[in-house]
Amino acid sequence: MALLSLSEIQSELDHLDGWSYSDNAIHKKITFDSYMAGIQFVNQLAETAEKLNHHPDLTVGWCKVEVTFTSHDQGGVTDQCMVMARGVEAILNS
Repeated sequence: MALLSLSEIQSELDHLDGWSYSDNAIHKKITFDSYMAGIQFVNQLAETAEKLNHHPDLTVGWCKVEVTFTSHDQGGVTDQCMVMARGVEAILNS
């Protein structure tokens, strides 16, 4: 799993709504209509992360969740981070 270049990261993010890149990671802040809707999202994402063995850093607040993907082993963003970002979008659009 190789690190993506900045241009590769930006090209991928151009196709993902609301994602940004900073500090060697990709991030998205998501708002929900209720606290429990955010928790349900986190639970779905956790199942996907376990299946793919690529886990996000999460910040959970009242009606909001911030998702961050990076490869701690590689020290930056990899293809697997992008796969997981697309997985987040799939959960949100289901």
